[in-house]
Amino acid sequence: MVSKRTRRYLIATVLAFVAVTASDRAHVIESSESKESFGSEEIRCAIVLGNDMYSSNGLNTGFNYELLNQFAKTARKDLSIVTARSGENYLDSLREGKVDIAVILPSEAEKDDGLTVSIKTGDNSVWAVRKESPEKVMAINSWIRYYEKTPEYSSTRERFFNAYNPHGKPASSHISPYDSLIKKYASVLGWDWRMLAAVIYQESRFSINSYSGRGAAGLMQVMPSTAEYYGVEDLTDPEENIKAGTMHLDRLQKMFRGEDMDATEKVLFTLASYNAGEGRIADCRSLAQARGLDRNRWEEVIQVIPEMRLDSILKEECVKLGKFQGHETINYINSILEIYRTFCTICPA
Repeated sequence: MVSKRTRRYLIATVLAFVAVTASDRAHVIESSESKESFGSEEIRCAIVLGNDMYSSNGLNTGFNYELLNQFAKTARKDLSIVTARSGENYLDSLREGKVDIAVILPSEAEKDDGLTVSIKTGDNSVWAVRKESPEKVMAINSWIRYYEKTPEYSSTRERFFNAYNPHGKPASSHISPYDSLIKKYASVLGWDWRMLAAVIYQESRFSINSYSGRGAAGLMQVMPSTAEYYGVEDLTDPEENIKAGTMHLDRLQKMFRGEDMDATEKVLFTLASYNAGEGRIADCRSLAQARGLDRNRWEEVIQVIPEMRLDSILKEECVKLGKFQGHETINYINSILEIYRTFCTICPA
């Protein structure tokens, strides 16, 4: 049975729909339905697609993140979005009314008869609302059908789902869904934007909902304390995350400003510091100098890494932070350089 609230909503929508010309009907559906259906000033959303950056769900989360922002903009509402970490599903919060929309896999919706879901969005996902709120899912479906016909939707879908695997893909016009942001912030560093893209791919595979065991989050795996230092609050937001990561890279790079090293070496030492911390890299450079090696060349500095792993290093006055395994950092640099070379091949400047 249709509730009085739903019946009033349907009547209002039909009256509005027939009162305008055909060319305006999409905009009536697009704006009035979504604004009417979500009564509060803020739409609260949770994206519950997992945080595995090695699966397609990482990009699907980013795609839905952009769709939710566009939906809220259409509805003239504020928006809050959280992305679920491992073990979190937010469906209880949805049932309790603490969340308005949960983006989930269709298979999850089939397990819960307390939800009603939208048509599919992105790569195998749906927007779920409480079963008691059919007007919300109707508004969502109307908006999705409208938005799918726009050039903006086609462009967004192309950015996220054009199957760009950086290994073995032929020449392409783009590398990631975030190329424009990457180019913007790479210019702050004075870097080839494809190098910054390689860093982000290494850190997160371009997945906005990547989390490390240490608490680093988002595209550039920024620690919350680092974000706070640079005045960034929302690490899920792609631009905010790239902004924080780039500001940190810029600070690290400036540490080598007075050194006698070329631009390429500065990038390598900056990346090493980003991965291991500036103190660890300073120790390695100091030990390299003490051993008669060039502290300003990465290939010479890593020659002391085996010694940095020994207990005897604790007796070296030039080493302040103790032993350093270094495997991860060496592999990190090598991986980024390999990805960068591939990006240069598939997306010529």
